[in-house]
Amino acid sequence: MSARILVTGASGFIGRALVEELSLAGHRVRAAMRQPADVFPGEVEVVAVSDLTRPVEWRLLLNNIDMVVHLAGIAHAGAEIAEQTYDRINRLATAELAAAARSAAVRRLIFISSIRAQSGPTSDHPLTEADPPRPTDAYGRSKLAAEDAVRASGLPFTILRPVLVYGPGVKGNLARLMQLAQSPWPLPFASFRNRRSLLSRQNLIAAIHLALQSPTTVGETYVVADPIPLNVAEIIAALRAGQERTRGLVPIPPALIASALKTLHRTDVWDRLGGDMIADPKKLLRAGWLPPIETRAGLAAMVQATSPRKSGTASRSTR
Repeated sequence: MSARILVTGASGFIGRALVEELSLAGHRVRAAMRQPADVFPGEVEVVAVSDLTRPVEWRLLLNNIDMVVHLAGIAHAGAEIAEQTYDRINRLATAELAAAARSAAVRRLIFISSIRAQSGPTSDHPLTEADPPRPTDAYGRSKLAAEDAVRASGLPFTILRPVLVYGPGVKGNLARLMQLAQSPWPLPFASFRNRRSLLSRQNLIAAIHLALQSPTTVGETYVVADPIPLNVAEIIAALRAGQERTRGLVPIPPALIASALKTLHRTDVWDRLGGDMIADPKKLLRAGWLPPIETRAGLAAMVQATSPRKSGTASRSTR
């Protein structure tokens, strides 16, 4: 059954792909973005939304809308961003949207939170929804507070807590790791055994589809991650497989790399490389989620989609 859906953050890494998928599925989509552009199929209604650092007139955007997928917000933007800014954009704007949606008789709000609302960058055990939330930074605290605002709104909702999302066009830590994998040199990760959960963008979109369609997801919070976590060596191997290359890994003791990064005051890099972060999506799988992408194949496909097209004659940029 088709619905009229407002998607906030529609120009982002997840939002753009989600809007296209919802439109292809037959939904009537209103794509809210700060700088409207002609990037979607003609049947998608593109609307402007102001900077979330200021109050938004949500009532106009919610006119004649059945459901909302709220993606807009601020992610990890560096230590220079004040906690109040995270709170204004991630918590207060979400609370204002939820209140307006309830007044507009919106049937459901799908809020895209983050695993960081539940945990820091590492965890000593697989995370599930039963774990008490313990965010460790301003971003995570603002996302958890936004979740609380959604629950208190009285609006039917589903909350999704995705782990690190990958796919063509990804930025941030995964983009840097992909650049590292593209180097011609052997990399010192063969001895790494810590595992980390990742999430294909397509798998997250499948979870959003489920939340929009299934009444059993109403009022629930779900951890969202690809079912099988990988260690760093396996991630690098998958990225290099997308380049049709061998693993190219050498065994350097992780403790040596940890010590070097600590000396350089980059323990944050060590947390991402050497720490465990496993999220268990069994609850979402039991709800009927069918992730279409396997992680290794998804990582390889991401590299293939990002790399220059191959041709019989090497271009100047690939020589």
